[in-house]
Amino acid sequence: MKLNKEYIVDNLKTIFYALIIAMIIRSLFFQPFYIPSSSMEPTLLVGDRLFVTKYSYGYSKHSFPFSPNFSKNRFFFKEPKRGDVVVFKTPTDNRTDFIKRLIGLPGDVIQFINGDLFINNNQVIKTKIIKPKKLIYCGNNTVETIFYEEKLPNGVKYLAVYRKEGSYQNSDKYIVPPNHYFFLGDNRDCSKDSRFLSSVGYVNKQNLVGRAQVIFFSSDIRKGRIFELWNWNKIIRFDRFFSRIKYQ
Repeated sequence: MKLNKEYIVDNLKTIFYALIIAMIIRSLFFQPFYIPSSSMEPTLLVGDRLFVTKYSYGYSKHSFPFSPNFSKNRFFFKEPKRGDVVVFKTPTDNRTDFIKRLIGLPGDVIQFINGDLFINNNQVIKTKIIKPKKLIYCGNNTVETIFYEEKLPNGVKYLAVYRKEGSYQNSDKYIVPPNHYFFLGDNRDCSKDSRFLSSVGYVNKQNLVGRAQVIFFSSDIRKGRIFELWNWNKIIRFDRFFSRIKYQ
């Protein structure tokens, strides 16, 4: 049977338009991301898949696929809030996506003193949380941790975990430059973040990609592969489906 030329052209047009629409949605509205590391446990787990809103902080070249270098400006910029869970491009290569919690705004002074987080010389309030299970992943290993609820100056609360032994204690003062932000992972002793100036450091507002909003799917890749239907009760984290990232 010969394929009608008009039929082929119509199908190619449909595919083309579908790709254009998908690119517009991905660039301007929502983009899915996969969590590959344990740096944001317990908030985000390895294997979580979430939607990030691209319009939350306006748009830059990093809002679009392959970060085309069409402008050095950010359009319709909206200031991110302290405590937001943010996807950004790492300053070292302007290509790799990281996701961390926003702790320091431009001009802030961030420091760790005896294991406590200070913002502008004020200690962040943290309350110890009693959890029956205190093991948290760090890479492929598990470590015993202490759970805390931290409360930022603007009232945002979240869970942060620190190693029970050998936790990060003291740092120099980090002074956040203008138009830059300071990020930390909630898994404080297993996170490469703004404390590491040579690899992440302060993040320019141009590098912000979007704000994490909702987990739409989650699977524990350590317990098996997704096509192992007989293990879905162990692999799929059904309780995390469509759970929102909380910003209290």
